Amino acid sequence: MNNKLNLVVLTGAGISAESGIKTFRDSGGLWEGYDVSRVASPMGWQEDPALVLEFYNMRRNEIRKAKPNDAHKGLAALEERFNVHIITQNIDDLHERAGSSKVLHLHGLITQMRSVYDDDTLYDVGESIQLGDKAADGGQYRPHVVWFGEDVPMLRDASRLVERADIFVIIGTSLNVYPAAGLVDYVRGSVPRFVIDKKIPAISQQRFFTFIEKPATLGVAELATLI
Repeated sequence: MNNKLNLVVLTGAGISAESGIKTFRDSGGLWEGYDVSRVASPMGWQEDPALVLEFYNMRRNEIRKAKPNDAHKGLAALEERFNVHIITQNIDDLHERAGSSKVLHLHGLITQMRSVYDDDTLYDVGESIQLGDKAADGGQYRPHVVWFGEDVPMLRDASRLVERADIFVIIGTSLNVYPAAGLVDYVRGSVPRFVIDKKIPAISQQRFFTFIEKPATLGVAELATLI
């Protein structure tokens, strides 16, 4: 029988930044010189799918070269003591590569792709996705990534996990991206809440919160001593 407490962790770009993965929010709305509105929106895809595919092929290559850091590894190690569920806003697979066994990707996973006609059937990406690469249903493959303006289909599953949390942790997210930021509202009553970030985000209701104002690698190590 599993009597471990449910530890639910919401992670954002800050946890992967220490692995060298850049975020568009650090560079004025640009990702490596690409305008986010052109490469991360349905409109951008309609206007220039080749550009979008080029951008995500580059990002995928960058992520494949990156390695999990001590924050990713530290969360994986906590599975020895807790029933750990990670909800991540990140599209990289660093949590999985670090050894975490239960990871829910709110915004998709860049190593997967799907047909433009079918949101549910996922395929692993080989080296890249090119214009003209099509699924069996005839639809062009696109990255399995939630773009700005699209629904977040995993949000309901994520909210249910948060409702069952005995401990809730937020790592490396500004809490500015909705609807993901609203997950904090699903934490039950007096459940302990921890926030790990180099710069603690603004939180209107701070009761039951413990703030660890450190980079993710150092913050997860401190978290492990507090819970």
